[in-house]
Amino acid sequence: MAYPVAPGVTSQSGIFIPEIWSSKLVEKYYDGTVLSEIANTDYEGEISNQGDKVIIRTTPSITIRDYRIGDTLQVERPLGSTIELLIDKGKYWSAIIDDIEKVQSDLDQMNMWATDASEQLKISVDSDVLANIVPDISPQNKGTNAGRISGNINLGDTGAPVALDPTNILDYILDLGQVLDEQNVPETGRFLILPFWATNMLKKSDIKAAYLTGDSTSPLRNGMVGMVDRFTIYNSNLLPQTTDTVGTNTVQAWNFIAGVKDGLTYAAQLTNTESLRAESTFGTIMRGLFVYGYKVIKPEALATLYAYKA
Repeated sequence: MAYPVAPGVTSQSGIFIPEIWSSKLVEKYYDGTVLSEIANTDYEGEISNQGDKVIIRTTPSITIRDYRIGDTLQVERPLGSTIELLIDKGKYWSAIIDDIEKVQSDLDQMNMWATDASEQLKISVDSDVLANIVPDISPQNKGTNAGRISGNINLGDTGAPVALDPTNILDYILDLGQVLDEQNVPETGRFLILPFWATNMLKKSDIKAAYLTGDSTSPLRNGMVGMVDRFTIYNSNLLPQTTDTVGTNTVQAWNFIAGVKDGLTYAAQLTNTESLRAESTFGTIMRGLFVYGYKVIKPEALATLYAYKA
């Protein structure tokens, strides 16, 4: 808005007084990404140079039988199953800057766009992975009858999400831990991804006592959650959420994802950024291509809690 002028006086702004654009940009905030913390890249090297598929072999299970003196032994030929990791997903971005605008601009727009594209790409891939791995999690690690051994742990299900509040959120986190325990999942390296409202709720729970996290300072003092039970807590605004119905009420329910890196593998095959001259105008195009794939290879190593804010 130009400087105010008296009634009947013509402002010179935009006519004789040029507009000045600030060289400082308002900082842009991005959703935090967690893929590197929850997935392994064990097979990325095998597919980075050529091929669009990796065949992953699993360890077969050997049958243990009772033995009696004189028994004829049964011999088996152990055969493990195979899992295919496909590089079948791609993302790209493309932007153009006119030659005149490039010369007249006081900002390095090409570099600025590349930086933003990199962040947006990570967000897009994270959203894709988090939204699509839940169906591949072991049925014993989700739903209203979770638990490979117990079979009576309620982790919520479509039409019946669990209601979380500060008095019960710790209990459900411990239930997730039990579900993984019953699958013999290692205790080290466990993660739990929460939406920010759940982390806030967690800080209001009994976890405000420092001894529950093993830290010397309460999370209410330092703002960090750290570890709960054996889970390292991560926050994300990209967790999948669904509009569901509880009784006569409509709620927003989230899938909290827990587990270890062994459960999910991820591979990026091609990351390519290039600039080229535009054909139909005087300008430069900058574009990027990213090709990747992911797969739940150990469904029992992941678990999910389907819940809403009570």
